[in-house]
Amino acid sequence: MSTLVIKDLHVAIDGKEILKGLNLTINTNEIHAVMGPNGTGKSTLASAIMGHPKYEVTSGSIELDGADVLEMAVDERAQAGLFLAMQYPSEITGVTNADFLRSAINSRREEGDEISLMKFIRELDSKMEFLEMDLDMAQRYLNEGFSGGEKKRNEILQLMMLKPKFAILDEIDSGLDIDALKVVSKGINEMRGEGFGSLVITHYQRLLNYITPDHVHVMMQGRVVKSGGPELAQKLEAQGYDWIKVELGIEDETVGQEA
Repeated sequence: MSTLVIKDLHVAIDGKEILKGLNLTINTNEIHAVMGPNGTGKSTLASAIMGHPKYEVTSGSIELDGADVLEMAVDERAQAGLFLAMQYPSEITGVTNADFLRSAINSRREEGDEISLMKFIRELDSKMEFLEMDLDMAQRYLNEGFSGGEKKRNEILQLMMLKPKFAILDEIDSGLDIDALKVVSKGINEMRGEGFGSLVITHYQRLLNYITPDHVHVMMQGRVVKSGGPELAQKLEAQGYDWIKVELGIEDETVGQEA
């Protein structure tokens, strides 16, 4: 079992504090959902875990199996087993999906132990068929000209091929129609198991209808203020966030501009 531990994390952007002492522990074989109103720091958390240079960690710690994640470069975090599926995936002209994925897989393997071309092609074709993707997409430039749904499926394809220890899924359901949402959810559920854990950032219960989380956390004012099981997400869908604000005496205030 692997463990990702976030302790008393404070993160600022352009001198403004966004995360204000966030604590969270995620184990493999667990799916954690993070919900909360706009501007509470959910996407800041994802970016800080992966080392986005725009986000300054002013105090606190992030550890992966006891190793200091904050001391790792971005590529080292990926090689250690962290993965981020972004809300708005980038387009990269001149690099095909297949070339990108094979290079990414080999970067996590020992020199001389690169994945064989035939094994890679067999696995790639299998995963693309599972995700109901046109096999021709493997030879298209990374995300170039892809629809929103194709980009999200491509993120899940990367997840399934790379097999990280932990995946941070930042609003992976954003802009998806119901059919695409079902396919994306199918891919995430396929990954569930002893060697995989996930942090799912979402605004809506609808994603959690297809990916049942083990734990649900509510973020407000830059920290986790309430945790529970799947029933907490259902209550949020029915009643919104005001009852939590009343229960905890939280004033209406946001900490940033991102979700």
